This record gives sequence, C-alpha cells and structure tokens, in this order.
Amino acid sequence: MLAPDILLAAVLNGLMTGAVYALVAVGLTLVYGVLHIINFAHGAILSAAMFAAYFASLAGVDPYIALIGLAPLFFAAGYAAQRLIISPASHGDDQNVLLVTLGLSIVIENVLLTAFHSDTRSIDVPYGFASVDLGFAFLPLPRVVAFAVACVVSAALWIGLHHTDTGKAIRAVAKERYGATLVGIDVAHVYAVTFGIGAACLAIAACLLLPSYYVNPRVGEAYVLVAFTVVVFGGMGSVPGALIGGLMIGVIESLTGLFFGESLGQLGIFVLFIVMLLLRPTGLFGARA
Repeated sequence: MLAPDILLAAVLNGLMTGAVYALVAVGLTLVYGVLHIINFAHGAILSAAMFAAYFASLAGVDPYIALIGLAPLFFAAGYAAQRLIISPASHGDDQNVLLVTLGLSIVIENVLLTAFHSDTRSIDVPYGFASVDLGFAFLPLPRVVAFAVACVVSAALWIGLHHTDTGKAIRAVAKERYGATLVGIDVAHVYAVTFGIGAACLAIAACLLLPSYYVNPRVGEAYVLVAFTVVVFGGMGSVPGALIGGLMIGVIESLTGLFFGESLGQLGIFVLFIVMLLLRPTGLFGARA
C-alpha cells in the first residue's frame, strides 16, 4: 500500500500534465463544436508551433515570453488557413473539410521533416529542473507554470465565449449556422476565427511544453491522440468539459503509471476511453444530438 503523500504527489503531478492536455483539447473541441468537423491537422499544427517556440528560444526569447507573440501569429495563420485553403477547397461540404485538414496535416508534417529531419531537439532553460517544494512533494516548476497558464487561458476563453459579441456569434453558429446567417452573422468569418483560436491555443501549449519536453516533426501526434480522448471524455464541443476532462485524464495517467509502471501510464487513459464510449458516448458534458 502506497503512502498517502505519494498518492497525493502523483495526483498533483497528474493535474499539472492534464492542464496541458486540456489546452490542446480545448482547441480541438472548439473547432468541432462550431465547424462540426474533426481537425486532423491539429497535431501537425502543434508540432509546427513547438518548432516556432524552439527557434524563438535559440534566438534568445524565453518560451514563456515567446507565447505572447506566437499566439497571435498562429491565430492569424489558422484564420488564413481556414479562410483561404480549407473553406475554398472543401466547397462547403463537411466531408471534404475532413479530407482537406488531413491533407494539410500531411503537408505540414512533411515540410517539417524535409526542413528539420526526424531529429529530436530540446532546449536548456535556467528553470528547467527547478521545483516547487510543498513539504510533502516537489512539483516541477515548468509544469506548475503550465498548469496556471492553461487554467487562465481556458477561463479567459470561456468568459470570451459568453460575454463578448464574437463569442456570442461563435456560440450562435455552433447552435444553428443557418439561423445565424439569417440574423446577419458572417459564418465564414466565425469559422475562420474559431480555427484561429484553436491554432492559438496550440501555440500557447507548445510554449508551455517546450521547457520540459522535446520537439520533432511528429511530436504533436502523441498529444493530439490523448486530446481526442479528452474531448470524448469531457463531451464533444464543451470547453469546460475539455478542461475538466484533461485534468482527470492527467490524474488517471499519473496514477496508472504509479501502480503499473511509467511505460503503461497511458493504459488507464484508453481503458477509460472505451468505458466512456460504452456507458456515456456523449461524454461528461456533451449533449445528445
């Protein structure tokens, strides 16, 4: 039987990891909730964002400072990609959107592989191995920062969706895009803004990950695979569900790794994923169609 302080430390570390999972999942669930499609380019965009943060670090810009510039940059890139590539190529057909995002993912990943090969890179920052002493546990400082920023970003996004005109337009389009069009909402613009917000969330997640994680052209795939589980667990299209689901998934991964070994840490995630699909396919906060 493990000591209570060890279990509590594992739970806290799981929450730290889960916050980043949640931030990656928020962008994914937001795009699904508004555009009603799965963005298969999500992982490739995360990889590209991590490379952007990596080279910003090589230029002397701390990753936490770099997110101030990279978030709006990737928002603009996501907006442009949706408005100029995905929407025209899909011809308004949701099935075509899936294929276009899949194609975009392949293009981005292969561009990264061509430019940077499959080498794994990492950065060295002064606080990389710093920790916060709680008396009964040591929490890595980069994970504590990631947890705090992810929670702030998720809260700001929820407030923006409920208390700004743009947020209300996004919610209106998510509920009924034809009705939103009838009341004068530019649906194409809302789609692009939503895609841009998803890309900005990935840029922030990349900057939070870089001090304690590596980067290569396929690094985004592992995080997006877990993010899909978070989205299903929390409820497709639910931002609060993505946040709570991400935190819970992080704790489950940490506890599974504690009891069964680090290499089997993600076993609990996918067991829970199967159980959720069997018992509650809509997720914790999802609504029936």
